[in-house]
Amino acid sequence: MTFTSLADLASETTADVFAEFLNIQVSENSRRAYAKSTKDFFESLGKEVTTTTIQEFLQLTQPQAIALVLQYRSNLLAANLSPNTINLRIAALKSLVRYARKVGQTTVILDDIKNLRAEVYRDTTGIGAEDYRLIVNQIDRQKFGGKRDYAIMRLLWDNAIRCGELVATNVQDFDAVNGQLWIVGKGRTQKQSIDLSPATVAAVAHWVAARGEVAGDDPLFVGVGNRSWGQRLSGGAVARLVNELSQQAQIPKRMSPNRVRHSSITAYLDASGGNVRAAQGLSRHTNLNTLSRYDDNRQRYQAQASDILADLI
Repeated sequence: MTFTSLADLASETTADVFAEFLNIQVSENSRRAYAKSTKDFFESLGKEVTTTTIQEFLQLTQPQAIALVLQYRSNLLAANLSPNTINLRIAALKSLVRYARKVGQTTVILDDIKNLRAEVYRDTTGIGAEDYRLIVNQIDRQKFGGKRDYAIMRLLWDNAIRCGELVATNVQDFDAVNGQLWIVGKGRTQKQSIDLSPATVAAVAHWVAARGEVAGDDPLFVGVGNRSWGQRLSGGAVARLVNELSQQAQIPKRMSPNRVRHSSITAYLDASGGNVRAAQGLSRHTNLNTLSRYDDNRQRYQAQASDILADLI
């Protein structure tokens, strides 16, 4: 029997550090992603992934290694790759170097290279106003349930309202006279008012009128099926409604309330020529500073945004 010395085993580990790094990955998807990212990195340097090139990289000084990786990241940015894609590729290199450091094959540390910040609304999975109009047109507004569904779909689009905000509203939160709806926004504990377009006011008013006598603390949107009649509508029920109407309209993308929200914000930015300030009023992000919130109330940017959106469908 032939015995391999410990020194030989150590030498083999040194030579195959990249192969060993891939082998310890539990997921096959991770192995493929790490291998692809590493290959892309070395190709950007005009080299192939070999034992020699891996070792050359691992033996670089800290400043040299970081300079190469930062240059690689700059190249990816210049190629217009998304921040998420770039972060994943850099993460693969970080993981490789971290493993090599653990087994004593490098002194380099890449963890100080921070991830790129992803754009908040770099979302290409939404739909345009024409497609959303097709979805809304699937609703039979003469039916009792159709009046509810139409009011919901208008709120989701015209006000980019979050699903959780919508289902939490009560009848008394709807102010038809002033054209407002009081909601508890994300991250808030107190109610705030949002301005409704005339078309949305009419849609919600028709739904409330169709219900007949209701108490102020009754849910604004309730189930209309045999099992859920009169019960507060759940977020899951709204999600199913959006998905079913989208399928009836033969929209290829799987739609959800959140995707409608992103779609409406994007549609407004397009329709307004990129009025980001008004779009922030529409989306009600909590990262707006106090001065911006006061200015939004003064200028009524959100009301302008909702009126424009309402006219699109």
